Amino acid sequence: MMIVELIDGDDFRDRLVALGLEAPPGASPEVCAERAAAAYAVGELAGLPGLVDDLLRQRDVVLPAVRDAIATRLLPALGR
Repeated sequence: MMIVELIDGDDFRDRLVALGLEAPPGASPEVCAERAAAAYAVGELAGLPGLVDDLLRQRDVVLPAVRDAIATRLLPALGR
């Protein structure tokens, strides 16, 4: 049996924090995505496009709340 690690809101937040985002523990995927989009707009989080690409490639293991936050907040912020 294969066990797959799903990417939930905490994983999403942790990945954004690793890029330099300040987000409180337990912040929802939408809040994290909003903050990340705002930071990216002012020239911070240069690694955000790469992270989004990586998460989109792993779409099957990304939970719906994270996928929705990416689709509604981050893709528009990246001009996609």
